[in-house]
Amino acid sequence: MILLTVGTQLPFDRLVRLVDDLAGDLPGPFYAQIGKGKYEPRNMEWQRVIAPQQFEKLVSSASLIVAHAGIGTLVTAERHGKSLILFPRSASLAEHRNDHQMATIRALAGREGVGFATSAEELRALIMSPPQPSTPRTKSGNNAMLCATISAFLGTIAKEV
Repeated sequence: MILLTVGTQLPFDRLVRLVDDLAGDLPGPFYAQIGKGKYEPRNMEWQRVIAPQQFEKLVSSASLIVAHAGIGTLVTAERHGKSLILFPRSASLAEHRNDHQMATIRALAGREGVGFATSAEELRALIMSPPQPSTPRTKSGNNAMLCATISAFLGTIAKEV
């Protein structure tokens, strides 16, 4: 199963629509957490918000996770040793207040188990040939990884300012 998650704070209809279109063309199943968006998928099962316990079960059974470039999703995918495709929101498309998600994917470049897409074509290619799953991380490993990711992210922001 391919799991799409866009978080719960902001809508991300562009990504939901892209994955829904792909779900109509590619073998599935697909399942989506679509948040506060207006677009409702036609080609995959979905919920707006998924309770944490159910979300953990979905992540555990997923073969691939497609998500906005949120650190929480990255940590969850790595804890479960899952392949992850990050698709960042764009400030120029009014999907977020700034482009910190672009900075996040730049900071994570080369990370095991993580692929990045910024277009429909890149997303399709990565779903068809996903990154190798990451090595599951322990909680202590997650803490170190989170600290390293935040540090790299802050370093990226400092260079932009």
